[in-house]
Amino acid sequence: MGTLFVGGALTLTLGALAYPSMLGVSQATTAQDRIIAQTQWGPLTEGDRDFVVKVRAAGLWEYPLGKIALQKGTTPAVKTAGEHLIDGHAALDTVDRKVAAMLNITLPNVASPQQVGFVNTIDSSAGQQFDSNFANILRVTHGSIFNTIAKIRSTTKNSLVRALADQANDTVLDHITVMEKTGFVNFDQALFMQTTPPKLPAVDLTPPPPQPGEPMVVLTPPPNPTSTEVALPGDASSGGGSTPSTGVIPSPTIG
Repeated sequence: MGTLFVGGALTLTLGALAYPSMLGVSQATTAQDRIIAQTQWGPLTEGDRDFVVKVRAAGLWEYPLGKIALQKGTTPAVKTAGEHLIDGHAALDTVDRKVAAMLNITLPNVASPQQVGFVNTIDSSAGQQFDSNFANILRVTHGSIFNTIAKIRSTTKNSLVRALADQANDTVLDHITVMEKTGFVNFDQALFMQTTPPKLPAVDLTPPPPQPGEPMVVLTPPPNPTSTEVALPGDASSGGGSTPSTGVIPSPTIG
């Protein structure tokens, strides 16, 4: 089962969709280094803001896929991987929404077109093909973003973004691990897709902004969560002190 891979169809799917930016973080450019705000937690750059937005977008497609895996996965390992997606992104999304509120960053309620394509491709399959599509696409996207998170963590001067990157790093590493444990990952194919990405237009990689007055979508934690939210400086609810007046909009939940 470790070598099982849906050849032609999945290869084309990954070739069309896979890109080293699961969170949508663009490759570093001069614009990414531009400071857009001075905050009490340190300067905020274009790259920092992009990271916060795209961490949010990651949860908006991986969290639903976790629920789909619980329903359609054919092995205990695939279902376990689905549980980790739900648990990890619920906690990461909570931290991300706090960081965004403290830094006055607008977050999306819908994933990017590319990420919606991932969900549709995986959900349209069944049986062991579902298991293979699920494990391979998610292993490619998580493996691709791993180094990007490390770069954000090592270069940002904003303490809130550093804390978010810490949790994102732990979450992504956990999700890489559980995908590999399914036994469906084709490592040669995953490495090729990570190192030979297609060029996609920016519109495909960008989640749409929320509509005016639209309530914020919240990713509901599972009944017995195991992921722990990282403490943020300046956030009383996480033990970091008092919070600024900016808050998170009360929202409906997914799930």
